[in-house]
Amino acid sequence: MSILVSIGGALSVFSQSADYKNVPGTVIAYREADGGQYIGSPGICILPNGNYIATHDLFGKQSTEFTSAISKVYLSVNKGKSWKEVATLEGQFWSKPFVHKGALYILGTDKHHGNVVIKKSTDGGYNWTKPTDAKSGLLMEGEFHCAPMPLVSHNGYLWRAMERADGEIKKWGLRYGTFMMSVKEDADLLDAASWRHTNNLPYDSTYLNGDFGAWIEGNAVLTPERKIVNLLRVHNPKDRENEYAAIVNISEDGLTSSFDKETGFIKFPGGGKKFTIHFDKKSKRYLAIVNYVPAEFRGKVQLDRIRNTQALVSSPDLKNWTVHQVLLQHQDTKKHGFNYVDWEFQGKDIVFVSRTAYDFGNKSAKNYHDANFLTFHRLKNYQKTLKKTIDSISQ
Repeated sequence: MSILVSIGGALSVFSQSADYKNVPGTVIAYREADGGQYIGSPGICILPNGNYIATHDLFGKQSTEFTSAISKVYLSVNKGKSWKEVATLEGQFWSKPFVHKGALYILGTDKHHGNVVIKKSTDGGYNWTKPTDAKSGLLMEGEFHCAPMPLVSHNGYLWRAMERADGEIKKWGLRYGTFMMSVKEDADLLDAASWRHTNNLPYDSTYLNGDFGAWIEGNAVLTPERKIVNLLRVHNPKDRENEYAAIVNISEDGLTSSFDKETGFIKFPGGGKKFTIHFDKKSKRYLAIVNYVPAEFRGKVQLDRIRNTQALVSSPDLKNWTVHQVLLQHQDTKKHGFNYVDWEFQGKDIVFVSRTAYDFGNKSAKNYHDANFLTFHRLKNYQKTLKKTIDSISQ
C-alpha cells in the first residue's frame, strides 16, 4: 500500500457566522457538549434540482435512541453555503438519504438495534411517509444495525449492506452479523415483499488469529469483475499499526453471503472506523474518505479511537489503497474528531458531511466520539489531487 499525504490542497472552507468561525467547514447543526444529546450518522445526497439534503440523528443519554430515535433533515439551496432544518423524523436512526427515480428516501433503523425502516419524500424533504406496516416501509422487524451507507445499482437491483444485532452474546461487536439486502429498481421500495436478503454471517472469534472484534457498517460495492461485494469496517483492537477491512462475497442472485477468512481481510487505512466507498468513473478508481491515522498518532491507543484526521484514499482494485490527501485534522485526539463522513460526487468536486467534535467558544466537545457539530465540506477538483499522487507513484 502506498502512503502519500499532502496537507492542505484543494479543500475549501465556506465563510459562515462569526460564532462558528473557528470550526472547519460550514456548520449545519450544533448541540451543546454537555446537553446529553450528540450528533450522529451524518448523511448527504443531491436532489434532481441540484439542492443538497443533509441528515443526522441524535444519540446520548438524553436522547430517545433506544425507544424511538430522532433524525433531522436539512436543506441547502445554494450548494452548501447555508442550511435550514426542514423536517424532524421520528423513528429514524443510523440512516442514509438517497434519491431514486426522482424521489427522496431515507433508509436505516427506527432506533438503536431496531427494525429496518425506509421513508419517502416527494417534496424535497419536507414531508415523509410513515412506516406503519410491511407495505409502507417497515422492511424487517427485529434487532438490526447499520450506518448511513450507500446503495449501489447493478443488474437491475439496488444493493444495500446491513447487519443483524441479535447474536447470542449481547455485546458490541460480538452480536453483529452481516448480510446484504437488494430490491428491483422498478419495485416499490416501501413494500417489504419487494426486498430479498442473503443469509447472515455471524461474528467469528477465530478470525484474524483471534484479534477480531467486529465487522460492521458494510459498503455495497461493485468490483472490477462486476460482482457485488460487501466491504466492511473491521475492529481489531490489539494491532496498533494496521487497520483492516473485510470483503464478503455476494452471490449473483442476491441470496448468499460467503467469506474466506484466509483471503477476505485486506489492509485498509482507516478501516477500523466507518467509511463510505464510491466508484469514480473518471479515474476508474474506488474512492473513500476515511479516519486515516498518520504515524505520529499511532501506538498510544487503539487505532479505532483516533479520529482526528480524515483523508481521501483510492484503489484500482479494492485491495491496494493509496492515501492522497488529508482533508481535516486537529492535533488533539481526545476532544476532537471528524466521524462517520458521508460524501457524494458533485461535478468536479466531492461534497461531504462530518459528525464533528470541536471547540466552540471556551467549551470543548465532550470527547472525540460524542460530536457537537454537523459540518459540511467541499473538496474542489478532486481529480487533480488523484492525478498528482498517482503520477508520483508511477515515476
